[in-house]
Amino acid sequence: MSLKVLEEERGQWAVLRVSGELDLVTSPAVRQHVHDAVAEGRHSLVLDLSEVLFCDSSGVGVLIASRRLMRSCAGRLRLILPAQGAVDGSHVNRVLAALGVRRLFDCYPDLDSATADHAATGPLTA
Repeated sequence: MSLKVLEEERGQWAVLRVSGELDLVTSPAVRQHVHDAVAEGRHSLVLDLSEVLFCDSSGVGVLIASRRLMRSCAGRLRLILPAQGAVDGSHVNRVLAALGVRRLFDCYPDLDSATADHAATGPLTA
């Protein structure tokens, strides 16, 4: 399976919808999309990972590097990791939790909550 990244804007948020497998071969494409968004002046970024079926350590590395990049430019990064996914919940959610790094990210169940800026909609807890 390959990787697909679709870009859209939702208010002040740049949204990257990632689907397929996030692995050693495909993760550089996601990294490039994140870098391109920052280079275009987008400092509020949502990575929709709800359709990612597989994620290995290089994929996790891209997510951590993306977090670091967004923090370095005083930006914001939010992940969409739904509790329910294609097979018993989000694969990426399970991988991040197993590695103990999910707490590093602001995770939301859907695009509406991820792009909302009101205090009532907070991130999901780890």
